[in-house]
Amino acid sequence: MPAKILNGKEIADKILAQLEKEIKKLKAKNIVPKLVVMQVGNNPASTIYVNKKHETGKKIGIDSIVKRFPDTIKYEDFLAEIMKLNNDKSVHGIMVQTPLPEHLQHKQVFETVSVEKDVDGLHPFNHGKNLLAKKGFKPATPIGILELLKHTKIKLEGKNAVVIGRSNIVGKPIAIMLLNEGCTVTVCHSKTKNLGNHTKEADILIVAAGKPKLIKAEMVKKGAIVIDVGINRVGKEIVGDVDFENVRKKAAWITPVPGGVGPMTIASLMANTVQAAKEQENVL
Repeated sequence: MPAKILNGKEIADKILAQLEKEIKKLKAKNIVPKLVVMQVGNNPASTIYVNKKHETGKKIGIDSIVKRFPDTIKYEDFLAEIMKLNNDKSVHGIMVQTPLPEHLQHKQVFETVSVEKDVDGLHPFNHGKNLLAKKGFKPATPIGILELLKHTKIKLEGKNAVVIGRSNIVGKPIAIMLLNEGCTVTVCHSKTKNLGNHTKEADILIVAAGKPKLIKAEMVKKGAIVIDVGINRVGKEIVGDVDFENVRKKAAWITPVPGGVGPMTIASLMANTVQAAKEQENVL
């Protein structure tokens, strides 16, 4: 029996519908959640993603702004632009779109974003709160992944989880979140030897490697939950990091690409923005 599909778009649409109701209540109190996404350069994939965030925010009532900068912007000038947004009381959420040009790839960029406005959860303070299982903003993609897992109604506690990828945006934070849920977590990466030996033990397999169809059916445990975070363009086709058609024959649940994790990431970012607005405006 083929795996059940974890339809991220359907789940995300329900989250967004609930957020739209919350935003209407906030607007009745003259509070309009405002999100500013900062994009440097014109990376085509980033532009598509930024536009989707912008359109989704507008659709549910968020005051969504995209600030675009040339990839020649100086490091000091970019930090100054972030500080302007920190000091603007009308702005509740700030997100710096990645990837950044090499001269801006410095932790200080994310440390400059106000902790209270860090709706992408990349400030070290928010990473620390995630580590300690305390309330704070978590990166949007890991939040979306956890929502997808909970949608299966399968108890996470005690499960073997394998995360492929160790980025600060996905791999590390979702590994910590799964630990906090009671999973036994293994993190694999580009230096891991005999990858299949690890993946075959996974009750939950989360793949964020950025390599098309890296995970084959023989690498997956029968009945596993497979979450594919990858988005890769192969010719005219968009594929994930998992060989979907073949892995689907072994897994119990699997996310499609596109339509799986992507919509959940955007919905989670919107939820963080609404939460930031509530906290900054002292709305309980």
